[in-house]
Amino acid sequence: MYNLLRGLLLSGFVILSATFSLHSMAGDTLQRVVDFKVLKVGMSGNQPPLTMKNREGGLMGFDVDLAKALADAMKVQLEIVPMPFGDLMQALEDDKIDMVMSGLAITPERTELVSFIGPYMMSGKSILTKNSGLAKISGASEANRKDLKLLALNNSTSASFVRAVAPEAELVEITSYDEGVAMIVDGKADAMVADMPVCVLSVARFPEAGLTTLQEPLTVEPIGIAVSKDDPQFYNLVDNYLRAYEKTGILGKIREKWFENTSWVAALP
Repeated sequence: MYNLLRGLLLSGFVILSATFSLHSMAGDTLQRVVDFKVLKVGMSGNQPPLTMKNREGGLMGFDVDLAKALADAMKVQLEIVPMPFGDLMQALEDDKIDMVMSGLAITPERTELVSFIGPYMMSGKSILTKNSGLAKISGASEANRKDLKLLALNNSTSASFVRAVAPEAELVEITSYDEGVAMIVDGKADAMVADMPVCVLSVARFPEAGLTTLQEPLTVEPIGIAVSKDDPQFYNLVDNYLRAYEKTGILGKIREKWFENTSWVAALP
């Protein structure tokens, strides 16, 4: 009888330990958000109109508003963690942030590392330039020339795009769009490859600089929210919120605010 009781107790302990381990492995991000009442969202802070600094130094933009809506739905505080775009994916893998929302294109390569929720918007590649000839290209292959210096954000799909379609051109990877725009304005590069909204906004922000961009994007890219692939519960929670925002029109109102109404440009430095 003693041995039977001892065996039952040991079996129960093993089952409880396994259950606890599976729970911890499957829900680390969600558990962290619930325990600390904070949602940490990684953003570059320099990808207008998705995420950008205002004159007071605070962050604003489409992704900022969506992150606030998600934090409010979870009834937790939002902590935006700004960092260079190229560092965002590693920060997510290292559990320094709970998700990435920074105009992040959904790609097969990135999906090997993280899970994507969405897409919550569509974007596409364009070029920002002062060269009227480049502004009229209809295909990326027309930029495949040795005499061109092209800029792209470090560790971005724009940089991968340039390597793939314009290997003859000189690619210079930059840390921020502000850096790239300044180089184009100063004549230090021929064009910057970036998402269409960034290029359009840059033309509007600096009307005297002679900047121009394409009429139609060169590609079409889905933009999503990146979360850990090891936490399906957290994925499910955020996915449900995003679907609800789409159906109730909340997501549409955020899009209208940042993509159709340009009054917010006055708040930029």
